[in-house]
Amino acid sequence: MEILILAAVLALSLFMIPLGLPGLWIMVASGVAYRLLIPGSVSMITLVLVIAIAVVAEVLEFTLAGKYAKRYGGSRRAGWGAIIGGTVGAFVGLPVPIVGPMLGAFAGAFVGALVAELSRGETARTSGKVAFGALLGRVVSAALKTVAGVVIAAWILMDAWM
Repeated sequence: MEILILAAVLALSLFMIPLGLPGLWIMVASGVAYRLLIPGSVSMITLVLVIAIAVVAEVLEFTLAGKYAKRYGGSRRAGWGAIIGGTVGAFVGLPVPIVGPMLGAFAGAFVGALVAELSRGETARTSGKVAFGALLGRVVSAALKTVAGVVIAAWILMDAWM
C-alpha cells in the first residue's frame, strides 16, 4: 500500500514540473520520507544521486535560456536578460489557470533578452532573433527538467520496490 502512495506522489510531482512548480524537490522529499518511514527501502546512494540530478536540472533550467540567447547571436547582456526575465516570469506567471508560471517563464525569457538587446542599440530583427533563441532555450530546459523528473521518479520507485 505504501508503494502505491509513493507512486501517486511521484506521478503528481511529475505533472508539476512542466508547470514551473517544485516537482523535482517534492520527489526528492518523498524519497527521503519513504526511507524514514520504511527503513531499508530507499538507499542513501539513490537519494544522493537523485539530489544531484535535481540540482543539475535546476542549474540547466536557470542557464539554458541565456546560453541559447548567446547562441542566437546575443550579447552577455541578452543572456542575463533571458535568465532574469525567465525567472521573474516564472514567479509572476501569466493569468492562465494551471500553466501560467510556465508561460510566464517562456515570455519572461523572450522579453528579457529582447529588451537587453534593444537597450544595446541592436535592430528589432536582431533582437527578435536573440529573444527567440532565449525562448527556445527555456523550452528546452523545461523539457530536460521533465526528463530528469521521469528519471528521478523511476529511480526512487524502483529502489523502493526492490
